[in-house]
Parts: sequence; structure tokens; C-alpha cells
Amino acid sequence: MDTVNEFFAQVSSLLWGWPMIVLLLGTHLYLTVRLGIPQRKLLTGIRLSVSRDQDGEGEVSQFGALATALAATIGTGNIVGVATAVALGGPGAVLWCWLTGIFGIATKYAEGLLAVKYRIKTDDGRYYGGPMYALERGLGMKRLALFFAVSTALASFGIGCTVQANSIALLSNETFGIPQWIVGLVVSLLAAVVILGGVRIIARVCTILVPFMAAIYVIGCIIILCMNSEFVMPAVRLIINSAFNPSAAGGGFVGSSVMMAARYGIARGLFSNESGMGSAPIVAATAQTRNPVRQALVSSTATFWDTVVICALTGIVLVSSILAYPDISYADGASLTKMAFSKIPYVGAPLLTFGILTFAFSTILGWSYYGESAVDYIEGSHMSRFYRILFIVVLFFGSIIGLDVIWNIADCMNALMAIPNLIALLLLSGVAARETKEYFGKKK
Repeated sequence: MDTVNEFFAQVSSLLWGWPMIVLLLGTHLYLTVRLGIPQRKLLTGIRLSVSRDQDGEGEVSQFGALATALAATIGTGNIVGVATAVALGGPGAVLWCWLTGIFGIATKYAEGLLAVKYRIKTDDGRYYGGPMYALERGLGMKRLALFFAVSTALASFGIGCTVQANSIALLSNETFGIPQWIVGLVVSLLAAVVILGGVRIIARVCTILVPFMAAIYVIGCIIILCMNSEFVMPAVRLIINSAFNPSAAGGGFVGSSVMMAARYGIARGLFSNESGMGSAPIVAATAQTRNPVRQALVSSTATFWDTVVICALTGIVLVSSILAYPDISYADGASLTKMAFSKIPYVGAPLLTFGILTFAFSTILGWSYYGESAVDYIEGSHMSRFYRILFIVVLFFGSIIGLDVIWNIADCMNALMAIPNLIALLLLSGVAARETKEYFGKKK
């Protein structure tokens, strides 16, 4: 098993090296220019996300699709991932993470547009879409579409299932002393109630859970910022200055070069918002919308909320806490996050625990649908119920076993999802640009 783990660790390191980071960030920049800077329409996207398209066709509301995508996207990466970037790349990593989110909005926009453009409707009224359908129907690349679907199905059992269940079980055991198998059983039963109901029930639960859990976490961050009020602006200045001049951070921070800050900031930003990975458009295709551009605008707001708001807020909280409490430990991301939230009297640790637990559980719900859609593409919808049951069983076992090798396999599968999705985005960017131009031309 150690040999297998080492093998996948090396493959993961290779797949998620600088070539992948450059490819993802390059796609973000290219689509920003090619699509006429869709970030300008962010407020329109936010407005559309909370309004129902009465003339639209689909299974769930636009907000339901957005909430499900956010459920899968907002996770421990927003908390521990940002802290790890700060610990390894210095405070400047926060700015690079934020910039990745800004430009990633364009990629998420293109993903949502192509998902609706090439989606299909089955005889029983279900809607399917995502990179596999864009590759097959838009480019005629059936084999590459199957490759993406297989990678997605495998990834759903990793990053979206066992890894999240294990995080919940370990945290509950460490915090409350509850045996991991009991936590696993409870999580599996709760997930079963939602997952077995299909995408409509998943979306309905996510529309309630996601705003609630995000609001609680943001309130906790605001409390810490109020406590660190005199250090907030110095923290912002330090983040900006050290992104391009690491020596500005002082000798106490680990980051020693612009490359280190950029590497960890960009990598964590990409992992957090999943722009370019191809997961979110799978649920975007189910949205009730009359036009691909409308859903594209709504989908693009997911990256804004995930990275531009929550990750940035987390970064400022962490850097201001380091300035306010010079003795704080930031040798690793987990320690830094715990120390920052523990400064809130009485409720700090429970608040962090609640955030991680709910973020992880919501990720389980979102990824269960991604995996189910991938399996349906490969084998047909008759496999849906079998996949859901298998997902729930694996969820339980993920709570009680070690997951080092699962983490590395999941990272590999995520990278293998991104490659065909980026091919579809780049080759179909002209389609996305034409749809965008026509839509806003008619609006004018």
C-alpha cells in the first residue's frame, strides 16, 4: 500500500505541477478577453440567481443549481486550504488566490454556458449536461467525453465522498470524543435521506444549507476582524505588498519569493473554486433557464462567492491574527486556522468545527450528483439507484479507514477531469463568444 500511495503521490505532483497551473490560469485569462470580460456582468448574475426564470426549462431553479454547485465547491479548502497557502507561501499568497478567483469567473461563465447549450432532455424529463456532452455534441469527441465521465465518477468517490466523510469523523472524534464508526453511520444515513431523492431534493437541501453555513462562517470571520480591527488594514497592505515583494512580510513568514507566494496562492485558489475542473457545469445543465447565457451569468457568481469573498475573508482573518498575536503558530494550515478562531471567547472552536462539518457534508451532496451524472452518461440512467447506494456505503467506510492513498488518487482524478474540460472550453470558446454577443445584442 505504501508503494501504491507513493506512486499516486508522484503522479498527483506531476499532474498538478506548474504546467497544469499555467494551463488553468492561462485559460482564465484567455476566456476573460475572448468573452469580453464577463466579470463586468457579475451584479446581473447575482440578480438572476435569486430570481426565477418563468419561461425557462429545467429540473431545478437557477438558485438551486447554483447552491448545489456551491455546496460541492465551498469546503475545507476555503478554511484550511487558504491557511496552508499562507503558511507555505506567506501572506502574499492570499492576493494570488484572490486574483485567481477574479479571472476564474470567466471560466466558470463559459462552463455554465456550454453546459446549457449542449444539454439533453430525456424522455422522463431529466436534464443532463456538462463537459462530456459539450465534448460529444459540440466537438464530436466521444472518447474524450467518456474519459472525462470515468474520471468524474472515480473522483466522486474520493474527494467528494471518502475524504469528506473521514474529515467529519476525525473532527467529531477529536472534538466530541464520538467513535468514528458512529459518526460515519449518522453521516451516511443523513446523506441517504437527501441523495436517494435525486437532484431535486439535493438542490432543495442545498438552497437552505449553503446560505446558512456560509453566513455562520462569515459572521465568525467578521467577529475576528472586529477583534483585530487595528490590524486589518496593515494585514491588507501586507498581503498586497508581499505578493510582489516577499521581504515586506518580514522574516517571520515562510514565503521567500514571489514564485512561492504565487504558486501556493494560485494552486489553492484553483482547488477551491474548481473553475476549469468541469464539475459545476454538470449541475448547471439542470437549471430552469431559457438561454445559456442567463445560466452562465448565474454560474459565474459561484467563483465570486467561493474565492473572491470567502477565501479572501479567510486570508485577511489569518494574516491579521498573525499580526495581532505574534506568538500564534502557523507552521501548518490547520494549526493556524485553529489558533485564529480560538481567539473568539467560548464559541470560537465550536464555530470552526461547525463550519468544517457543514462544509464537508455539503460537498458530499454536491459531488454525489456529479458522480451520478457521470455514471448515467457511461451506462444510462438505470444505474442511478445503484450508484447512490454504492456512494452511501463507501461514505460509511470512508469514515473509518485511513485515506492517504485516497487523497492522492482523488487529486489525480481531478486533474484528469480538468484536461478534457479545458480542451472543450478552448475549442468551443468561439461558440461561447457568439452566444454571449447575440444575447447582449438582443438585450440592447
